[in-house]
Order: sequence, then structure tokens, then C-alpha cells
Amino acid sequence: MKQFTFVLILSFLLISCEKNIDFKTNQTADVLVVDATIEDGKAPQIVLTHSLNYFSTINPQIALSSFVHNAVVTINNGTITSTLKEFQIPLGGGYSLFYYGIDSSNISNIMSGEQGKKYDLKIVADGVEYTSTTHVPVLAKKCDSLWWKTVPNNPDTTLATLTGKFTDPKGLGNYVRYLTKVNSGVFLPGEKSSFDDQVVDGTTYSIQIDQGIDRNNPPDNKDKGFFHRGDTITLKFCNNDKATYTFWNTWEFAYQSIGNPFSTPNKVLGNISNGALGAFCGYSVQYKTFIIPK
Repeated sequence: MKQFTFVLILSFLLISCEKNIDFKTNQTADVLVVDATIEDGKAPQIVLTHSLNYFSTINPQIALSSFVHNAVVTINNGTITSTLKEFQIPLGGGYSLFYYGIDSSNISNIMSGEQGKKYDLKIVADGVEYTSTTHVPVLAKKCDSLWWKTVPNNPDTTLATLTGKFTDPKGLGNYVRYLTKVNSGVFLPGEKSSFDDQVVDGTTYSIQIDQGIDRNNPPDNKDKGFFHRGDTITLKFCNNDKATYTFWNTWEFAYQSIGNPFSTPNKVLGNISNGALGAFCGYSVQYKTFIIPK
């Protein structure tokens, strides 16, 4: 009884010693966010937005009003400098998306990605200059073949896994990223989509390819990563440089750590100068289509 009374008194003392901690969150100035890509055989595409405060209430009006307009955006490939034009894509309901791309009406301004070339990006927005560089590497690492299997130990016999065989060239520094498209959908990256060749350098190996996910509408855990019988799958297999790999690798780690109190602190590492967020990414791309029989 005395032991119980002692524990009870100690509990009250500990409770009375608790201190309320009030966090005062400061409003920070927004910064430029850059989503820029160039692929072999395709024109560059750049989306510019302002960052939103961490505790902002996000709605369609706020998100769509974050686009940066009237910026001066140029890309140099070592031979020509192309000035990009701002384009508007109406979404309906009075909303639109905006991006900067090639002005095809100016023949001397036309540019597309080429394997083995370096590209320098310059952005002047709100009187501030930002720069970045990326490479479109030679397509050295490829997917050799694809095959499927039913998901083992699962009562849903319509579920299937996709496996690919890949050959990694000798010599470290082959960085890749993959996306998948199912039927007439859009290309979506896997939950873990970006890889280096630290372990597989110079080897031929097989690995399961998980279906890409829409991070705004993630799938149920029971279907996560799987495909279905009858699906037509297109694999988009990208070779890219180290800066592109580092950006997506740190971004995906940060995404997977959301809500995990035991995760280690992480910073997303972009390649845009002057404190801007985001990255300028270059890709050489292989497409491979596979149909899973019904």
C-alpha cells in the first residue's frame, strides 16, 4: 500500500512539472521552385512556381496562383541559346497551368535534347538570376527483357508482378530512374524510382519493377507495386547524371519519411543556384512495352 501511495504521489509530481511549450512559427519569404527537364529527342520544359509556407492552407486557387509569370528563361547547349516562351494550358473552371517551352514559330530557337550533351539553364525571375546545368547522357544502361508472374501467396489471382533484366556497363557512375504507364494512363515514378550502380556495377541482374504511384492518390497496400492480368505496361527507363539522381533520391527519402518519428533528418538536394528549390534534370530514355496476358 505504501508503495502504491509513493507511485501515485510521484505521478502527480511529474504531471505538475510538465511545461507547456508553444511553438511560434515564423512566416518565411517564398522562394523560386524549379521543375525543369530535358530528354533526348524532346524539347525542354520548365515549370516555375513560388514556394508555399509549411503551414499554409492549400487549395486550388492558392496552388494555381503560385505560378511565376514573365520570367526570362534560356537554355544553351554549347552551340545555340534558346529563349523559352511561357505557355498556358486551360484546365476549365477558370484555372490554368503554365510552363516555359520552345517557341516553335522561331526556327532558330528550336532545341531538343541530344545524348552526350550538356545544357545550361538560366532563369531571371522577379529581378533575380538563377542558373543550373544538367547532362543528357548516352543511353548506356538498358532493360534487356521483361516478364511477369502471378503474385505468390495471394488469393487475388489477377495480381501480377513485373520483373526486368538489366545490364550495367563496367565503371561506376551509371544513374537511372524509371517510370511506368499502365494502359492509357500517364507515366508515374515508382515509390523508389532512382538508383545508382554501387552494388550492380558491371553485372547483368534481374529486379522486380513496382508499378509507379500517384503520390496525390496512393494505392491501397494490398495492390501497391502490383499490376493486373491484361495490363499493357510501358516502362520508361531513364539514364541521368549524378545531380539528377541525388535530387530524386533525397526527394523520395524525404517523402517516405513523412510521419515517421524515427526517420533521420533529410534535406532535398537540388541543383539550382541562388537558394532556389527543385532541379534541372536531363534524361536519355528507353521505352519498353509488355502485355500481361489475361
